[in-house]
Amino acid sequence: MDKRKIARFASACAVALLATPLAAHEHGDPERGAELFKACKACHQVGEGAKNRVGPVLNGIFGRPAGAVEGFRYSRAMNRMAADGLVWTWDTLDAFVENPKQMVSRTKMSYRGMKDAQDRADLLAFLRLFSDNPADIPEAEPTDTSNLPNLAPEILALVGDPAYGEYLASECTTCHKVDGSDDGIPSITGWPTEDFVLALHAYKQKLRPHPVMQMMAGRLSDEEIAALAAYFNGL
Repeated sequence: MDKRKIARFASACAVALLATPLAAHEHGDPERGAELFKACKACHQVGEGAKNRVGPVLNGIFGRPAGAVEGFRYSRAMNRMAADGLVWTWDTLDAFVENPKQMVSRTKMSYRGMKDAQDRADLLAFLRLFSDNPADIPEAEPTDTSNLPNLAPEILALVGDPAYGEYLASECTTCHKVDGSDDGIPSITGWPTEDFVLALHAYKQKLRPHPVMQMMAGRLSDEEIAALAAYFNGL
C-alpha cells in the first residue's frame, strides 16, 4: 500500500472513530454499570486510589491473569485457576459475574451471581473504563465477545444416574481421589451436583483454561456430566 493510500485509510479510520464515540461500549452502558457496581463496593474498589479490600482492586481487570494483584491474598482455588492460565476477558468475567462457582468452584467470593445478561454487560462496560481501553475498536480485547452458549436450565435440571456415573468415573479417579484427599489436585468428592455440572460445562465451553479438563469435558454429553455429578456428590 503506497503512502497516499495509507493516509486515506488513516483519515477514514479517524473520521469513523469520531463519528461513533460510543462504539467501544456497544455491549453495555457504563453509566448504568456504575450504578450496579455500588453493590460490589463492599468488597471491591476501582478507580484512582483504589486499594485491596475483601476482594482485590479491579483496575486493569481486562486482559489480566487471574490471581495477579500484588499484595492480595487469593484463595487456594483462585491460585489453582491462575496456574491453569485463567485470564480475565469479557467472556470469562461475564461467566464469573453470572455465577462465580462456575469459574472457580471454591472461590472465597460469596456473591451469588448476577443473572441478567444486560446487567452484566453494563457492569463490564463500566469496569472496562478502568482497563486498557482500545479506542472504539469493537474487535479488540476486551470488547470482543464470542457469544458462548449459556447453560440452559434444563441441563441443570437433569437428574443423573449415580451408578452410570460410577461407571464413567474411572478416568476421573486416576487424578481425583475417591477418598477426598487433596494432594495437589482438588478433591471433587461430595461436591454439590450443580457446582459439579457448572464446572464441567465451563471446561467444555473452554471458559476454564485447563487443557486436559477441556478435553475430558468436551467428550462428555450433558447426561454423562449429570451422572458424574450425582456419583461424586454421593461419595
